[in-house]
Amino acid sequence: MEEVIAREKQLKNWRRAWKIELIEADNPTWRDLAENWGFDPLPQPSSRA
Repeated sequence: MEEVIAREKQLKNWRRAWKIELIEADNPTWRDLAENWGFDPLPQPSSRA
């Protein structure tokens, strides 16, 4: 759990562009990951930047 908290704090210090690059490396289509947990998908935003 301590590793998770440390990683969260690290990410909070990152610039927005770095966070977007991290997301797009593993999820380039910005698929709603909450669907895997049984939630309805949210509407897609018109812009991510």
